[in-house]
Amino acid sequence: MQMKRVVITGMGAVSPFGRGIDTLMEALLEGKSGVTKVPALAEIVGMRTRVAALVPGIEPKEIPRKFRRSMSAMSVFATLAAHDAAAQGGLTEGHFGGGRLGVSIGSTVGSPQTTQEFFTDFSTDNSLERMKSTVFFHIMNHSCAANVAHTMGITGRILAPAAACSTSCLAVGYASEMIAAGKQDFMLCGGADEFHALTAGTFDIMNAASVRYNDTPGATPRPFDRDRDGVVCAEGSGILLLESLDSALSRGAGILAEIVGFASTSDPASIANPDAGCIALCMRLALADARIGPSGIDYVNAHATATELGDIAESEAIASVFGDRVPVSSLKGHMGHAMAASGTLEMAASIEMMRRGVLIPTHNLETIDPRCESILHVQQPLHRRIDTFIKNNFALGGVNSSIILRRFEQ
Repeated sequence: MQMKRVVITGMGAVSPFGRGIDTLMEALLEGKSGVTKVPALAEIVGMRTRVAALVPGIEPKEIPRKFRRSMSAMSVFATLAAHDAAAQGGLTEGHFGGGRLGVSIGSTVGSPQTTQEFFTDFSTDNSLERMKSTVFFHIMNHSCAANVAHTMGITGRILAPAAACSTSCLAVGYASEMIAAGKQDFMLCGGADEFHALTAGTFDIMNAASVRYNDTPGATPRPFDRDRDGVVCAEGSGILLLESLDSALSRGAGILAEIVGFASTSDPASIANPDAGCIALCMRLALADARIGPSGIDYVNAHATATELGDIAESEAIASVFGDRVPVSSLKGHMGHAMAASGTLEMAASIEMMRRGVLIPTHNLETIDPRCESILHVQQPLHRRIDTFIKNNFALGGVNSSIILRRFEQ
């Protein structure tokens, strides 16, 4: 079967810096931190971390109430980002209902805030009498995908992958395969998550949450740094508009990048701890899918969450595949770990880095951990031409994903 080339023609972002790709890039280029102290976390017994990266300045009422009432915060984020991606790509209402536009958007779980509110109320008297009819639409696992499709009138395929930190990378990879196979012409794809104390608490219980910088939130997280102490949870959404090259050329659409390789692997060694060999295999499979060698990669956008085991394993894997030749950086030092949204937020920023000819350094990386010194870290803005990069995302549960994008050439 002849496979179609797949390109990106639109991007939308709701991040800890606000709404929009330009807003995100301005903050990253200026070296800003989206991490803040969250006083409400101090009210939870046993919670040690006090920091998170929260979305500011979003107006949910921009979405009509008839759609908004079935949305939690994560679906609001996804819907706003999807509208922006579609607008940049020049899609019209005719594209939405034509059956050739699909959705591939996932989250880690359904809305934890709505779930908490329901069970808090339910447990008071074991009664359903106050339950709203829209509760299920907030907490179903495909809430973001369904709400985006419903709001925009999309009639194509719906996919809602859920693999924690790998979610949006998988969403893009699977969407690109659908388009390459000719099953859809367009896909709005990515991920979204909303912050909840349970997420931060999960990492805290595993001793993987940042706790030493509660009074200096801008100093954490610290990917690859000797003084890192764990994850800072975040929220938001990153949505990309993918389409076939034939479609983009016929419409005269602006092409931001081309997807040329994708791989996902399972790591059965541990459900919690990453394995450098499995991570390296995932990157090598993505290279094979792209039909390029390691020398064809100009930049690695690392997953790098600022956990000891994760940073070391990824460093070892990158070194085994690329040596110390390819620049590597992580964007989580700027905006924390947005879970299911992290892959596409970081992917969109990496596309912009490629377009602008600048590599953004890893924020808060001051003293490289000696166990992570085998790779070429970006510690200052680096101005150079980038033609091809690889984006990594690795999830608890042993779900690895890597995707390769390049500058479009006819």
